[in-house]
Amino acid sequence: MPDELEATVTYAEAQDAFVVRVGGDIDHESAPQLEEALDLARRVGAARTVVDLSGTLFADSSILHVLLEAQRAHRACGTFMVVCGPFREIVRRLFDVTGTEGFFVLTDSVRAAMTVPDPTVGR
Repeated sequence: MPDELEATVTYAEAQDAFVVRVGGDIDHESAPQLEEALDLARRVGAARTVVDLSGTLFADSSILHVLLEAQRAHRACGTFMVVCGPFREIVRRLFDVTGTEGFFVLTDSVRAAMTVPDPTVGR
C-alpha cells in the first residue's frame, strides 16, 4: 500500500484543545487507532477535542461509528468535540448519506474548530 494511503492518526495538545489528525484511508482495520486517540483525548481533560479529517482520503462506516461513540463519550464528560476539514467528497458524503452531520459540530478548518463556540455553554 502506498504511504499516502496508509492510515495515520496523530495527536497533540494545542492551546486548550486536544487535536487528533487523521490521514490516509481509515477503515475497519485502522479505526481502532482513531478510537484510542479519541479515548485519550477525553481522558486528558482538555476543554475541547478537535478531530482533523482534512488528510483523510477514504472513510467508511467504521470511522463514523468511532466518531459517534467518541461524541457520546465526550458529551457525557462535558468535553466539546469538533470535527473539521476541509472534507474530501467521500468524507462529506459519509455524513450526508447517513444523516449524521447534525450530530457533530463540523467546521472547515482547524482554526475554525479552535474558536467555534461550544453550543452547550456558549464559549
